[in-house]
Amino acid sequence: MDGVTDNVTDAAAPPAPRPDPYDYPRHWVADVVLSDGGTAHVRPITPDDAERLVAFHGRLSERTRYLRYFGPYPRMPQRDVRRFTTVDHRDRVALVALLGDEIVAVGRFDRLGGGDSAEVAFVVEDTHQGRGLGSILLEHLAAAARERGLGRFVAEVLAENTQMVRVFRDAGYQVSRAMEEGVVHLEFAIDPTEESLAVARAREQAAEARSVHNLLHPRSVAVIGASTDQSKIGHAVLRNLLGANFAGPVYPVNAEHRSVRGVRAYPSVLDIPDAVDLAVVAVPAAGVDEVMDACLAKGVKALVVVTSGFGETGPGGLSAERRMVAEARAHGMRVVGPNALGVANTDPEVRLNATLAPVLPGRGRVGFFSQSGALGIAILAAAAERGLGLSTFVSAGNRADVSGNDLLQYWETDPATDVVLLYLESFGNPRKFARLARRLGRSKPIVAVKSGRHAISPALAATGVPVDEASVQALFEQAGVIRVESLAQLFDTALLLAHQPLPAGPRVAIVGNSTALGVLAADAALAADLELACDPVDVGSSAGPEEFAAAVRRVASRDDVDALVVVFVPPLAVPGKAYARALREASRGGSTVAHKPVVSTFLAAEGVPAELAVPGPDGSPGPGSVPSYPSPERAVLALARVTRYARWRSAPQGHFVRPDGGIREAEARALVDEWMTGVRGERRLTDDATVRLLACYGIDVVPFRVVSTVDDALAAAGELGYPVAVKSTSARLRHRSDLVGVRLDLNSPDAVRAAYSALREVSGVDEVYVQTMAPKGLSCLIGLQDDPSFGTLVSFGLSGVVSDLLGDRAYRAVPLSDVDAAALVRAPKAAPLLTGYRGAEPADLAALEDLVLRVATLAEDLPEVRSLALEPVLASPAGAAVTSARVTLGHPPSRPDTGPRRLR
Repeated sequence: MDGVTDNVTDAAAPPAPRPDPYDYPRHWVADVVLSDGGTAHVRPITPDDAERLVAFHGRLSERTRYLRYFGPYPRMPQRDVRRFTTVDHRDRVALVALLGDEIVAVGRFDRLGGGDSAEVAFVVEDTHQGRGLGSILLEHLAAAARERGLGRFVAEVLAENTQMVRVFRDAGYQVSRAMEEGVVHLEFAIDPTEESLAVARAREQAAEARSVHNLLHPRSVAVIGASTDQSKIGHAVLRNLLGANFAGPVYPVNAEHRSVRGVRAYPSVLDIPDAVDLAVVAVPAAGVDEVMDACLAKGVKALVVVTSGFGETGPGGLSAERRMVAEARAHGMRVVGPNALGVANTDPEVRLNATLAPVLPGRGRVGFFSQSGALGIAILAAAAERGLGLSTFVSAGNRADVSGNDLLQYWETDPATDVVLLYLESFGNPRKFARLARRLGRSKPIVAVKSGRHAISPALAATGVPVDEASVQALFEQAGVIRVESLAQLFDTALLLAHQPLPAGPRVAIVGNSTALGVLAADAALAADLELACDPVDVGSSAGPEEFAAAVRRVASRDDVDALVVVFVPPLAVPGKAYARALREASRGGSTVAHKPVVSTFLAAEGVPAELAVPGPDGSPGPGSVPSYPSPERAVLALARVTRYARWRSAPQGHFVRPDGGIREAEARALVDEWMTGVRGERRLTDDATVRLLACYGIDVVPFRVVSTVDDALAAAGELGYPVAVKSTSARLRHRSDLVGVRLDLNSPDAVRAAYSALREVSGVDEVYVQTMAPKGLSCLIGLQDDPSFGTLVSFGLSGVVSDLLGDRAYRAVPLSDVDAAALVRAPKAAPLLTGYRGAEPADLAALEDLVLRVATLAEDLPEVRSLALEPVLASPAGAAVTSARVTLGHPPSRPDTGPRRLR
C-alpha cells in the first residue's frame, strides 16, 4: 500500500461481538510476498493484539494519523483499543499484517446497517508504505467480505490522500466517486472482475519475481557453518563461492576459528559488521533454530539451507521444517531448502555459486530448477559436458518455501533467460503451476522431467501432492510444457532450444553422407509425426567439406523445408573437424539455414562440440551453435518435441469464455448449499436434483419419467410422445454395450408393455426410465473428476468397451478456453468418427464444444461438484443430446488457485 486511509464512521453502534473473538476462519491466515520481495504474515486481529496495536499507533507519524482518522488522534483510548481488537469476524472484520511480532498494517471493514455493504479502512506504518501492503489487505478483506455475504465496499478518504485513492482505483474494481467538503466518497462492488484478477495476478508475478531476484542477486553472502574441514559441506560451499569469484563480500561464520580459507570468520552472523543479503546455512539440523534466531535479528533477506535432517526424516523433522519456514516468512525472509544443493547465478555482475557443485556450466540463457539435491551435482556436470550454458540454477531440496512456481514467476521477466528446465518430483500447487506455465510458455519454452510417478520421498510428500499420470499429461499438454522422460531427453531438447530457432512447421529435410543413417533419420521422423519434405539427400562419402556445406545450404533454401537433420560419418581421407566447421559456417550469419533449426549426428558426439559451437561472450556455446546427438533417432526426437511446442505456441490462445445464455449461477449455488447442509462426506444427487442443477447451466437432459408399473410406463409414454425408450434403472445394466438394459424406438403401447416386462425380468427391479427418443448419434461421454492435487479435469471420449479398455479419453484442466474445448472434443483417437469418417455425416462439433464449456463453467462455479458424468451424450448432425447424467457432491478436497495472493 502506498499510503493510509479513511475514516470509519462511529455514528452507529456496531453489532455485539461474537462470544469468542478468537474464533476466526483459519484459512484467513496467510503469508504474503510484498512488492519489494519481502514477506509478511496476515491474520485476523484478536484481543491479544492490544499492546501491539497501541505500539503500532505510536509509531505512526502525525500526518499518517491525520489522513487515517481525519484528526490528530495522538493516542488511542482504551475504549478504542478494545473496540478495534475485539471483533466478531463476521460483520466486523479486521486483519493485521505482521513482521516478526510487530504490526505494520491494519485493514478492517464494518457492515453498514445489516445490508450487503461495508465501510473499509486501512492504515500502514510509515516505514512500510510503498510495499504493497494496502493492496494485499484489500484483496484479503474483499475475499473475507464475500464469504460473509457482502457485495460492496465504501470508503471515505480525504481528497489530499491521493495515495489511498490510488490503492482503490488501481485494484481493478469499477469505483464510483463523489466529493463533498474535501472528503472523497468511494464505492465499488467487490466481486472479482476480469480486470481485478489481472491486476492481482500481475502484482503477484512482480512480487514473487522480485523475491527470487533478491535471492539470486545478493550483494553479500554469509556461510553459516563454514568449516576448515574439507570433508564438510560448509567448507565446500565457501570454497565454491570463493572459486566463482563472487562479486560481493563473503563472510564465513565459524565460532571456533578466526578465519576459514584465509577469509576472516565471525562467531555469529550478528557479529558481521555489514548487512547480509543471503545466508547459506550448513550447520547440523539441531543448531538451525539458533542460527534462525540470529538471522532474523540480523535482518537477512534470504536463506539457503543445505542442511539435511528435516522433513525427509519423519514427523519430527517436518515439524521443525515448518516452524523454520513460518518464522522466516514472518520476519520477511524466503527460504530455499532445506536439504538443498544451493543456488547459482552465472551473471558476470554477480558470479554466484552458493552450491555444493565445484564447477558450474558456462554462461548461457537457460534457467534450471531441480527439486533433487542429490542429482543436482550430476545435472550441472552433465550440462557442462554438453556445452549447455545456464543463466541461473536453483536446487530446492525439500521445497519448504521457494518452489518451481516462484522460479517460473522470476524467469518470465528475467531478460537473461530464454529457456526453462524443470526436474520435478512432486507439485506444491499444481493449479498455479498450470496457470504460470501456460503464460510463460507463450514466450519461453519449458522442458520438464516429472519423476516420482510411483514413489516419492517423505520430504517432498510433506510439501507436495500426488498427481496421477492422466492429470500430469493433461496439465503439461494444456500448458505447452515439453514433457520428457529422462534427464538425457531433457538435455537433448534443451540443446536444440538454447542454440537453434524454432521450426515454422513439421517439414524436415535430411542431408548426410551415409544412406543408412539417412534412412534411419527418415524412419524416426515419420514415426515422430514429422513430414519429409524430400527424400534424404546423400552427398556421398567422397564429398569434401565445401560440397557438404553447399548441399546443406541448397536444401535449406527450399520453401517447403522447416528444419534440417544432418547426419555425418567421417571419411578416411579428410578430418571430420573440417566438415563440422563447414556446417557451422553454413548455418551462421544471414543465410537461410540460420533461420531454420539444424540438428546433427556428427562424429557420434553428444552436446555441442567445439567445431560446431558459435562462441558466446564468455566463450561458451551461444546461439547458432549446432547440437549433435549420438544417434539420428535422438536428434529427430528432440526436433519433434520442439516442433510440437512451436505448433502449440503459434496456435491461437483462445479466450476464457462463459457460454452465452442459460447460466443461473446464484440459483445453482443456493441449491448446492441446501443439498450440502449437514453432509460430511459425499452425496449422490437424485435424478430430479441432477436435472435441476444441470438446467442452471443450460444443460438439458432429454425428458424422462421414472415409473414403477406398466400402467405408469404407458402413461409416461403417452405424456412424452412416441417414440420412446425404456431403460432399466439398474446400475449393473445401465451402460452395457449389448444394450440388454435398454429398449429403443418404441412406437406403440404394446411395444412399451413388452419392453417393461422384459426389463423387469432381466433386472428384477420394478423401476424403469421412460424417455423421449433422442436423434440417433454417436455415443459420447463428458465427465468431471476432481483430482485432489491438480484440480478439476474435464474428460471427453466416445463411449464403448473398446474406448474404456484402451483408455481413449482426453483431459483438460479447468478453466477451459474456447480453444481448449475445441481441442478436447477432437483429441481422442476415435474422434474422426465425429468428423465424417468414411463418408458419414459429421456430428455437430460446435454443440459438443458448447456442452463441454458449460460443464467446465459449472465446475468453476461449484467446486463441491466432485464428479459428474453425462453418458451417453448422443452426438449427431442435429446437435448433442444428453440422455443420462450423474452428479456427486462433496466438500472440495483442496483450495483452488483462486482468491487473494498467498504463499503455499
